[in-house]
Amino acid sequence: MLKKLTIAFAASAAALLAATTSGTAQTKLKWAHVYETSEPFHTASVWAAGEIGKRTNGRYQIDVYPASQLGKETDINQGLSLGSVDMIISGSSFAAKSFPPIGVTYYPYTFRDADHLLAYTKSDVFKELTKGYEDKTGHRILAVTYYGVRHTSSNKPIKTCADMKGLKIRVPDVPAYLAMPRACGANTAPIAFAEVYLALQNGTVEAQENPLTTIEAKKFYEVQKHIVLTGHIVDHLNTVMSGALWKKLSEEDRKIFTEVAQEAAAKATAEIKTNEAKLVDFFKQKGLTVTEVNKDEFRDTVLKTVSFESFDYRKADWERIQAVK
Repeated sequence: MLKKLTIAFAASAAALLAATTSGTAQTKLKWAHVYETSEPFHTASVWAAGEIGKRTNGRYQIDVYPASQLGKETDINQGLSLGSVDMIISGSSFAAKSFPPIGVTYYPYTFRDADHLLAYTKSDVFKELTKGYEDKTGHRILAVTYYGVRHTSSNKPIKTCADMKGLKIRVPDVPAYLAMPRACGANTAPIAFAEVYLALQNGTVEAQENPLTTIEAKKFYEVQKHIVLTGHIVDHLNTVMSGALWKKLSEEDRKIFTEVAQEAAAKATAEIKTNEAKLVDFFKQKGLTVTEVNKDEFRDTVLKTVSFESFDYRKADWERIQAVK
């Protein structure tokens, strides 16, 4: 009887040890963003989650929560500090709420194109700005994904900055996004994103601005006559890890997470660039007029009208980004 009890106890202890070991061997993490499941930002995140699992021999299980399942963009940024999320994808405009200088990338006409943006992510000024954000928050920016160039769609023809005077345009309620339209004399309206189509349809606003991929995905082209290639902001998203998680990782795991995040960002970036390149012809086929503008004229108007200091940006950072080749 004693022998049986001893064997049973030993088996029970072994099972408990196995369960405990298994429990400590796998860490579950939450990765959140606000984009739809069909978008490259999500599909690349899901790929990255699986790839990190593989490269760490299953020590990490990452669940990706898309489409604001864990909250709006403000919520998930706060979640990094609260511990409700471990990783997020989010724009630098939100990082700038904690460390304003990093938001200089949203000042209109900072980047020439997607390649200039990507070159910036390998520059010293990028390292300094991301370090400033990390020093302030503890959180780590692992990678940058190209989001697309923001252009204008309108029911009124626009060829110059002056043509925007009095234009009723929907712009997100973010100071740097408002800079170009207001510098050109437009009347901006901060209508909720979900209501933009209806607002364009019923004439509450005449225009809006977004990347071509968004104009296509949200079908704004159905209720607009013109696509105006203002190219005022080359937009991007950061892959950010909470400071609490970064501190816990070994050097080897930090390397794996960073490499995979950057590979995922490159995948999504390539997809966005490909989709964007097809859309000018798509809009023309739909009967819209696509207009090229003199971006230098728009840029000069913004530079004369909108100070960097009004956003707590540093002009010196902007000048260094301009010099990046």
